[in-house]
Amino acid sequence: MQLLSEYRNDFLTLPNRIVMSPMTRLRSHPDGSPTADVADYYAQRASAGLIVTEGIWPHSTGQSEAWVPGLQTGRHVDAWRRVTEAVHAAGGRIIAQLMHGGRKGHPLARVDGSWPAGPSSVVDDDRPHLLDGTKADPITPGAFDRAEIGALIGHYASAAANAIAAGFDGVEIHGANSYLPHQFLADNTNLRTDEFGGSIENRMRVPLAITDAVVAAVGSRRTGIRLSPGNPQFNMREADPAPLYRALVTELDRRDLAYLHLTDNDDYPAIADLRQRWHGTLIANIGENREPTNAVDAEAVLRDGRADLVSFGRAFISNPDLVERITHDLPLAPIREELLYGRDAAGYSDYPRWEPSSARRAG
Repeated sequence: MQLLSEYRNDFLTLPNRIVMSPMTRLRSHPDGSPTADVADYYAQRASAGLIVTEGIWPHSTGQSEAWVPGLQTGRHVDAWRRVTEAVHAAGGRIIAQLMHGGRKGHPLARVDGSWPAGPSSVVDDDRPHLLDGTKADPITPGAFDRAEIGALIGHYASAAANAIAAGFDGVEIHGANSYLPHQFLADNTNLRTDEFGGSIENRMRVPLAITDAVVAAVGSRRTGIRLSPGNPQFNMREADPAPLYRALVTELDRRDLAYLHLTDNDDYPAIADLRQRWHGTLIANIGENREPTNAVDAEAVLRDGRADLVSFGRAFISNPDLVERITHDLPLAPIREELLYGRDAAGYSDYPRWEPSSARRAG
């Protein structure tokens, strides 16, 4: 099975082609430092070829909701170092995903009480978790001015440097799923008429500037990016994503990044369309807005040459030994949905590994 074969490039040496996809789990302290359970959770899943963490805010003004972790302060760095050390001790490799909420968020969800802002003042209909344990009704975000755009680009660079100081093997810029770079790219969240809006070239300006700032901070071979062309999550709208993402991927391809992490959807087969424009390592996520990724479908993507690696999300939540289960064709444990966003180990780091006495072998 190609999925279980080794993969190498100039940056990555992976024992298999199974990537753990980033998934928000809300297990940080109120200040954004990951808890001890986070170290256990990722170390348990270290047999993945590569782990990409949940989204981590680069600065408190980009915190999308309460309990999301950060990478801004020395305390954050120290706490994440305990996570990376645990993963490396277990033989794994781990990338920090930098996730700026942009228009997403609420003052009562943020450690600094700041008001969210995005490319334009367009409401996000999602109801974020607050620090008091409740959820908030949507609020109207502000719109970034030029100075604020310059500052947020710098925040990404600082957080990337903090990630390397914390022992991460690299960083992934979250440019997908309605987060900040996606907000600059999408039709309905970028209504600007200045140099950051309107044309394809202008919409790409901030995502490319963020990428260049991170590359300057940590190097191109430690930098990856995730994109989700045409993804309608959180009411994002991109009527014709192909021209923009073809141009964006062509520009990113010139930057010699560690990888491109790409999702597609039933309306726009981005992985197949953009593969020819990307000459580096491509991680395919084929489960976004669909049934969870399985080994059969992942193998088909690799066999067809559409990607080099495949990321699995939901299957890793309840199966810390997912690689071993795929290897031996064992059934997967179900997710305890009610515990997805708890505060402790329950439904997080307490899922057991496979035991022959607990269930029958698949088939």
